[in-house]
Amino acid sequence: MITLYGSISDFGLPEISPFVSKARALLIMSGVPHQVAKGDFAKAPKGKIPYIDDAGQMLGDSTFIRWHLEQKYGIDFDKGLSPAERAVSWAFEKMADEHLYWAIVQARWMDQANFDKGPRRIFDEAPALIRPILIPVIKRKVRTNLNGHGMGRHAPDEIWKLAAADLKAISDQLGDKPWLMGQQPCAADTAVWSAVIGCLCPHFETPLRTAAEKHGNLKAYAGRGLDHWFPDFQRAV
Repeated sequence: MITLYGSISDFGLPEISPFVSKARALLIMSGVPHQVAKGDFAKAPKGKIPYIDDAGQMLGDSTFIRWHLEQKYGIDFDKGLSPAERAVSWAFEKMADEHLYWAIVQARWMDQANFDKGPRRIFDEAPALIRPILIPVIKRKVRTNLNGHGMGRHAPDEIWKLAAADLKAISDQLGDKPWLMGQQPCAADTAVWSAVIGCLCPHFETPLRTAAEKHGNLKAYAGRGLDHWFPDFQRAV
């Protein structure tokens, strides 16, 4: 059995990390038996979550987890798609993973009010004496990562414009279809849905939420994904 190491269910989301949510959805789609456990960054192969343990094989990163499932278990998450459709699927997956995700990080970590009611709670398990030291260190690391990616070098209003363009593109691609590429979810849906529901998260007041709520089909998509992958989770969006 595969063990997926991830984050926690909080903020009205089945996973607070879009990448863990993506990996869980991929595992559910695959039908491969698995269980979920809280991750330990110190033990993670790439120093981040999610990661899996598959019969002693440790593997990190949601995309490499996807490829592992495809190669070892013969799963085709894009079954039925043409080569051109697979290319579109891949492009949307990476837009969610490598662009929209960083706007979510900006909204949750760099806005003080959102940080206080969100990411700060991640440190509740740390000893009280070291929290005043640990929290600023980690927050600076997140800011450095944002700047290293490039998203953090923009002014906040510029970041929200970029994210709004991502969300509009997703809405336009979705149209009146239930899923990005048609009647069945594909690999891109696991990533894009995880980012969309993260933007719509009612726990946070963000321009991302405002932009996403302008598109009725994104709100329906968020609920559809919860019903499909996490039917037992109490919906908050």
